[in-house]
Amino acid sequence: MAQVTIYTTSTCPFCHRAKYLLDKKKAKYTEIDVGRDQTLRQEMAKRSGRNTVPQIFIGDYHVGGCDDLYDLDLDNKLDPLLNQPA
Repeated sequence: MAQVTIYTTSTCPFCHRAKYLLDKKKAKYTEIDVGRDQTLRQEMAKRSGRNTVPQIFIGDYHVGGCDDLYDLDLDNKLDPLLNQPA
């Protein structure tokens, strides 16, 4: 399975929703909470080009946010991404 990284904050409902879908897909992911660490938030912004959470990466592919993740799933493109070798 592909390596998934999700940048989150603990109070973000979109982060919880994105993690719910990843959990439902049985995807293992690394969660990076940027809520209290400005350095991690800057890393996320540099990597994604965005300042909002969640920011989701599958391997090196930048999915985007929660809606982008769900759109991939609706288009039947999420599972193939998740099933790529790490």
